[in-house]
Amino acid sequence: MNVARLIVSLAAGLVFGFGLALSGMLDPSRVRGFLDVTGPWDPSLAFVLGGAVLVAAVGMLIVRAMSRPVLDDRFHLPPTRPVDRRLVSGSAIFGIGWGMAGLCPGPAIAGMAVGLPASMIFLAAMILGMAAHDLTKPNVAAPVAI
Repeated sequence: MNVARLIVSLAAGLVFGFGLALSGMLDPSRVRGFLDVTGPWDPSLAFVLGGAVLVAAVGMLIVRAMSRPVLDDRFHLPPTRPVDRRLVSGSAIFGIGWGMAGLCPGPAIAGMAVGLPASMIFLAAMILGMAAHDLTKPNVAAPVAI
């Protein structure tokens, strides 16, 4: 990977982390407040998600107009695969964990960068879970990175 790609990757990660911190999404109680529709509901996550969808939509319009990426010779997209039992069960496990912890990997990494204990515990548990998966399913191919 060349230096320009590293710098752009770092800048994108910093902007993402800053946006999560600015929106309050590093606080697990905000996420749980959104998911708990029977208690005092907090709609702030819906606005964050809506803003993210708008930014991603603009980005996709720009990408679709490009013949190739700025810092590479071609786009590297994963193959399209059908929805199967593994995808649905993995998504359900991810969603249940997200709801219980109030964190997913992006906010947890951003929270770890500022020393939030909940993020450190979450990331340790996530790494242990990934290792346990790899020990029980060693022949499963890793997903293709975009």
